[in-house]
Amino acid sequence: MRFSKGIASSARSSVRDSIAYKKIPWQGSFPIILMTCVVFFLLTGMGAKPPQVGRPAPPFTLSDLEGRPVSLADNNGKVVLLNFWATWCEPCKKEMPEIQAAYEQYKGQGFVVLAVNFGENPDPTASFVHHGRLTFPVLLDRKASVAERYGVTNLPATFFIDPEGIIRERVFGGTLTVKGIGEIVQKLQEKK
Repeated sequence: MRFSKGIASSARSSVRDSIAYKKIPWQGSFPIILMTCVVFFLLTGMGAKPPQVGRPAPPFTLSDLEGRPVSLADNNGKVVLLNFWATWCEPCKKEMPEIQAAYEQYKGQGFVVLAVNFGENPDPTASFVHHGRLTFPVLLDRKASVAERYGVTNLPATFFIDPEGIIRERVFGGTLTVKGIGEIVQKLQEKK
């Protein structure tokens, strides 16, 4: 059966018109959905940038493995190595003996390590600390709120903070060494 040109054209335009003018239910809501996502990411710290070198380190207080509060401000006047790590992170595990050795070498010279465990429960963290014979303070950031404030997205992440509370060095990824830590600590202590 053949349609005349007018009928076929009319049928095609009718189908096209019904498709073209059919509204997608959420079409008008797209700007609202987009803005909601942007606000959510900003409020939750997603996409937060790490604090810049030369700027003050964001203050925080976390509990250590014994449940005692430890604050960054408790260490004013000292060089602080602030390290974000986790027991499942292979580079973190590799650098912990280096951090421990540097801590032993420089702790009597106004140097402190604050190792912030990223989002884990106390039991595996305490076991790792015990087996690794770590003697510096290990803090628990179970909700990763401090890590978010520091813009940590990959582990390990380390910040070197001078005695005035200013971030002087940042190391993301990689593995710290005793020698590398020592060079930074000595440089920051000379600025006192």
